[in-house]
Amino acid sequence: MALRVLALASEAFPLVKTGGLADVVGALPGALAPVGIAVTTMLPGYPAVMQAMGAAPQVLALAELFGGPARVLRGTVAGMDVLALDAPHLFARPGNPYVAPGGRELEDNGTRFAALAAAGALVARGALGAAFDVVHAHDWQAALVAAYLRFGPLPRVPVVFTIHNLAFQGHFPAWLFPLLGLPAEAFALGGLEYHGGVGLLKAGIWFADRITTVSPTYATEIRTHEGGMGLDGLLRGRGGDVRGILNGIDDAEWNPATDARLPARFSAADMAPRLENKRALQRRFGLEERDDVPLFGFVGRLAWQKGVDLILEALPWLLGSGAQLAIVGTGEAALEERCRGAAAANAGRIGTVIGFDEGLARLLYAGADAVLVPSRFEPCGLAQLCALRYGAAPVVARVGGLADTVIDANEMAVAAGCATGVQFSPVGVEMLGAAIDRTVALYRQPAVWARVQANAMAADVSWARSAARYAALFHEVAGADA
Repeated sequence: MALRVLALASEAFPLVKTGGLADVVGALPGALAPVGIAVTTMLPGYPAVMQAMGAAPQVLALAELFGGPARVLRGTVAGMDVLALDAPHLFARPGNPYVAPGGRELEDNGTRFAALAAAGALVARGALGAAFDVVHAHDWQAALVAAYLRFGPLPRVPVVFTIHNLAFQGHFPAWLFPLLGLPAEAFALGGLEYHGGVGLLKAGIWFADRITTVSPTYATEIRTHEGGMGLDGLLRGRGGDVRGILNGIDDAEWNPATDARLPARFSAADMAPRLENKRALQRRFGLEERDDVPLFGFVGRLAWQKGVDLILEALPWLLGSGAQLAIVGTGEAALEERCRGAAAANAGRIGTVIGFDEGLARLLYAGADAVLVPSRFEPCGLAQLCALRYGAAPVVARVGGLADTVIDANEMAVAAGCATGVQFSPVGVEMLGAAIDRTVALYRQPAVWARVQANAMAADVSWARSAARYAALFHEVAGADA
């Protein structure tokens, strides 16, 4: 009999997405099903989620949930068993699920996501019938479910808490605590109290049965003073309860041989059509249509964490080598303006599209020769996984999941024929510039470059190995035989 897992999260692709969290939450149910794990995914009832649920039936009514009535609907969406928490006073708002127009965080985010956790605890304990075997809570928005299950009535369903990015901690003023319905003892150093306020992510770390992060290297980094962002001591204290399980991507959804959004589909066995994608990418970004120069790409948040400022500072290396650059993303206003300025000052060599479009991102992965991922810290990263799958060599900082997923094209790896991209460390403009120079040098050796591309496309970026590790962990905490 399949182990029943309730996944609790604030977003899941394709219903609602602001980042990689949604991709992981959306992909895991399908990846876990073949290894005997039945996942039900519970999400806030944002407008997009409620629209996707359609005429799904109500399975639970709550007379009062943090200021108003709520109900839970259940349906199948995109192959997922979905529970939607329909609480209009909390979630019926257009736009970004976390911030108001203008970029300010919604003032009631603390109560909004406490409501998700509280309702999730009820469902986990059996409000819909049988209790679930395990709760899988994702990031600070779902972290409080571990406290509700620890202090609530039996059964106390075990919790696996996954940290997708330790930088986002869900820290709120102390006035939130009396609204949560938890006993006074929960507001303590060994609990929710964090620098005088309420720390939701801290609560997940403290009360969950196991903590996972999205790559083994990130699991090590967050237990250091430099990478722990104030929580390294607590994470070190959890010892072996902290695990690193690498993210994957849906390799059926991300498949250049079948991707209908590409101008030309291709495979590792037939790379020739890939050149048409490069030409299409050059046209889309107003770049000179040349086959003989390397085309670098960046796709993602324009943010300090992602090292976008380093890319802009490294332009002398990139332009000096004769290469081109295509940037797709949105984020910090100052970086958006600098990216536009770089394109304006280097017409035909640099192109920038501010915004995000899934089809354009796929074209970049399928058309760029190399993808820049110079993140200052990166829990796992999906950009390099997509780049590998589409034959674009990732140029990555040696941090977090980037270090775990890209094999550096150093002399020994090239000689052994196993390189898949280029790594650099420490994270800074000089080393990024050197990595760009190394990448261009590889590109100018056609046989070596073809080997790197073939290795990249052969890399296993699927969920298969990680799904097996999650399954073993769920059985472990549930006390069941794997």
